[in-house]
Amino acid sequence: MSKNSPAVPSSHKVIGLEDTILGNYLLSAASQYNCQKGVNGDSPTEPTLRDFANVNAALDTANAFKFLSGKEGELRFGTAPIRAAYFCLAHTLLEATFDTLNGFIQSWNYPNQNDVLYSEYGSVTNFRILTSSNADVQLAASINGRDVYNNMIVAREAYAHIEQDGYSSQLIYRPPIFSGPLALNGTLGVKFAQAQVITQDTWIQNFRCTLAL
Repeated sequence: MSKNSPAVPSSHKVIGLEDTILGNYLLSAASQYNCQKGVNGDSPTEPTLRDFANVNAALDTANAFKFLSGKEGELRFGTAPIRAAYFCLAHTLLEATFDTLNGFIQSWNYPNQNDVLYSEYGSVTNFRILTSSNADVQLAASINGRDVYNNMIVAREAYAHIEQDGYSSQLIYRPPIFSGPLALNGTLGVKFAQAQVITQDTWIQNFRCTLAL
């Protein structure tokens, strides 16, 4: 962690690190779906409605549990009903690609804002899409040398995060005066006891794609 990073509450820094570790575990263990129905001429392609529908059908066939119930339509201009949904955890750089996706509904076009999450960008088929700049990107990993985005699609109870009782996360900082004989460098670290596990591997997939042209 950079010593010049902006001031962020300690709990936020620790939670971000735990999320990164959990995300890396899921990335290493989950099965992959490479988008293939796009038109950008790459492999994987940009995500399409059919790609999302394929993954949705696979999760439904595996009897996966959805996270959120649907939203009924309301008499409000520009809104649309929302299906019961799994989560798709995607990178913020994909937001422009989602904006051009057939069937995509922006979060501000939901019938109401009840249960809309802070990082939620929108919805397509049975997926509510959450975006983060911490999502994984494989640089120059496509057939044509473009960046590949690893988006984790998860159902409820697909994986678990286990913490040891009585051992909560701790952010440790010691100023330079206590960290070395010449008081030149400080100490910054995190310690915690946790483990990750995929409880049902047919309920989670790495949805791999590139950007739309």
